[in-house]
Amino acid sequence: MIEYISGKLSSKKPTEAVVDINGLGYKLLIPMSTYELLPEPGKEVMLLCYQHVREDALLLFGFSTASERTLFNLFIGVSGIGPKLALAALSSLPTSELKRQIRSGQADLLTRIPGVGKKTAQRIVIELRDRVDSGDEDAGVSSQQDAFSSARADAVAALEALGMSRNAADKTLTSVLNKHPDVSTAEELIRLALRS
Repeated sequence: MIEYISGKLSSKKPTEAVVDINGLGYKLLIPMSTYELLPEPGKEVMLLCYQHVREDALLLFGFSTASERTLFNLFIGVSGIGPKLALAALSSLPTSELKRQIRSGQADLLTRIPGVGKKTAQRIVIELRDRVDSGDEDAGVSSQQDAFSSARADAVAALEALGMSRNAADKTLTSVLNKHPDVSTAEELIRLALRS
């Protein structure tokens, strides 16, 4: 198994990063929280990994913190949740908020994750309630991720309130972040999304 990848960041998008290691580019699927912490292309980067082997594909998932990877591994251990849905969960809410909701049994709030219905949310709570830790080993990094994830969630909610569907809001914000990777507040995200 690949534990981590360290090399030069070749390119980045909100859903993936390519890391160049001695002329070989590794594509990693990443959550939004990891994307926000990536340096500019051309800089050195180190990402923790999860390697997923399927009959038709070999996929690498990258994480900026151990906390993200641990929660990802817990999610894919839940019946009916695969790596892409686990990644969607990490992209939808800050890691600390996901843990808090699971520990407190707030299954209804987990339905905000794209692809998670009421039954799946209840299954997540039942299977993970006693397994998620209350501490955060990456507190400094996590608070930065939480702030960005919260801003993105606020921007999605505001765009939905203005009549945009959740899917359209997510696509618009992804496009905005591709063009303006330094944007970090909900107000800026909303303003740029409405202009596009």
